[in-house]
Amino acid sequence: MTQTTGDHTPEERRNARVILNRLVKLYPNVTTALAYDEPWQLLISTVLSAQTTDENINKVAPVLFGRYPTPADLAGAKPEDVEKIIFSTGYYRQKTKSIIALSGDLVDTYDGEVPSTLEELVMLPGVGRKTASVVLAEVWNLPAIAVDTHVKRVMNRLGITSFTDPEKVERDLRELYPQDRWSDISMTVIQFGRDVCDAKRPRCWECPLRDRCAFEDKAVGPHH
Repeated sequence: MTQTTGDHTPEERRNARVILNRLVKLYPNVTTALAYDEPWQLLISTVLSAQTTDENINKVAPVLFGRYPTPADLAGAKPEDVEKIIFSTGYYRQKTKSIIALSGDLVDTYDGEVPSTLEELVMLPGVGRKTASVVLAEVWNLPAIAVDTHVKRVMNRLGITSFTDPEKVERDLRELYPQDRWSDISMTVIQFGRDVCDAKRPRCWECPLRDRCAFEDKAVGPHH
C-alpha cells in the first residue's frame, strides 16, 4: 500500500467496507464502556482513561463526580483531594492538573457545557483528538474517528492502513470511509480488538475477518 493518505484503490475501499459491515453486525449496539450521566463526565472520564482500563475508571468516576457534581465544583477542587480519588488511574498528578484546568475552561468559556466541535474540544487542557472524537461520536453521534491503540493495531493487521501515527491513521480512515460511517468505526473496532484481535494473543482461529486479514503471524489455535 502506498504511504500517502487518500490513495486507495476501489478494491481496498470495498474490502474496508466489507470489514466494517461485518464488525457492525458482530457488535450492533456497542457504545463506550465508560459510564456517565452528562457529556462533561464522559469528557473527564475519557481524559482519565489514558493508560488504564475503563473498568478502573468506572470505579473512580462515581466517587469523583459524587464529590464534585459540576464542572464548577471540580474547577475549584484542591489538587491533593482529587489526586487521592484518581490515584489508581495512573499519571494521577498530570491527570489532576488536566481535569481541574479543563473544568475551569468549561465554566469560563462554555458556561459549563461541553463544546461540540473537534476544534474547540482539542483546545481544552488534556484533550487530544482521540478524546475529542470519543465525545463527539458518543454524545452527539457526530462523524468522528477516535484512534486508540486497538484501532491502530486492528486496522494495521487487517491491512486497511499502513500508518502507525494515530493522526495519519485517522486521516486515512476518514478518506477511506464515507462520513456517515465514521461514528461506527471506533467502538466496534475497539471491542473487536479487546475480544478477538488481542495485542499479544490474537484469537485468529475464531476471527470472523480471517479471510480478509493481511496479518501474517496468525495464531492457529488457543495453544499456539
